Amino acid sequence: MQKENHLYEAKWWRQEKNKILCTLCPRYCTIGEGQNGFCFIRKNIGGKLYSLGYGRPTGFAIDPIEKKPLNHFLPGSNILSFGTAGCNLGCKFCQNWTMSKARIDDRNSFYASPEDVVQLTKKQKFPSIAFTYNDPTIFGEYVIDISKIAREEKIKSVMVTAGYIDKQARKDVYKYIDAANVDLKAFSETFYHKLTFSHLDNILDTLLWLKNETDVWLEITTLLIPGENDSPDEIKRMIDWILTNLGDAVPLHFTAFHPDFKMLHKQRTPAETLFSARRMALQSGIKYCYTGNVHHPDGQTTFCPKCKTNLIVRDWHTVLHTNLNGNKCINCGEEIDGIFC
Repeated sequence: MQKENHLYEAKWWRQEKNKILCTLCPRYCTIGEGQNGFCFIRKNIGGKLYSLGYGRPTGFAIDPIEKKPLNHFLPGSNILSFGTAGCNLGCKFCQNWTMSKARIDDRNSFYASPEDVVQLTKKQKFPSIAFTYNDPTIFGEYVIDISKIAREEKIKSVMVTAGYIDKQARKDVYKYIDAANVDLKAFSETFYHKLTFSHLDNILDTLLWLKNETDVWLEITTLLIPGENDSPDEIKRMIDWILTNLGDAVPLHFTAFHPDFKMLHKQRTPAETLFSARRMALQSGIKYCYTGNVHHPDGQTTFCPKCKTNLIVRDWHTVLHTNLNGNKCINCGEEIDGIFC
């Protein structure tokens, strides 16, 4: 891995008068000569759109896969995680804002080819790679090239994303993706418009597409923010939508907010808010629901939805022991949804 100044021409754009229209996400930025899109890392140079994030990770980390969070995809394994700079959302509560709100030149990035990333994963003997930290949608070209090589090497690829992506572009970006955790940030358009500068309907459409038109393993995370998206009514409407449109087997994670970025005035999420949301989900028929960013053994353990045996016991992000026979409950034989090997 070394410095490289090569510019990578982006996909998903077209000329529109004297500007470029970026068609990667529903923001559809019109970008003048020398300008960057909203995400910071897609730039009009000489009448062509370039991806400044291609081959420019801001660092790698080794994470337990439960930290993504994914509880039903290779549980207990480690995953190679990385992101770039920039983001195509403007979340005022962003908890990775030092990366997502940075331009690529402001970060201590370095060059790593898709082959470099896959070879690093192989060298560490990790079964999967996570595109995470900032939203990988914005470096979709890099995602495609890495995940294609990874699949050839029998390494799985994971998207950790807000799901804000154009309908056509997502077919390309997710072609070799094996699992995704989508951040369903709230269940109101007001929240999305006011606090993320995006739109709820686009996220719901991505969730529907992932669940019903792909083989990508899907889990959902909602960060509950006091006074913004944590009312029982809103949580219930979200749960009902998931059950009706995605079914009862998509794992749902409720996680705790901590004051950050432009929402330092907000209090941390009370643990009871998460516990209550989880109870509501389970009572409504969601098979698997978890709590995050708080220490809650029950909320981090996978239970059999039929006999309630504890199948994957976790302490924070560490798997302590499992009671699975392949993908079945060791007690009653119930098939557990997920990818376990």
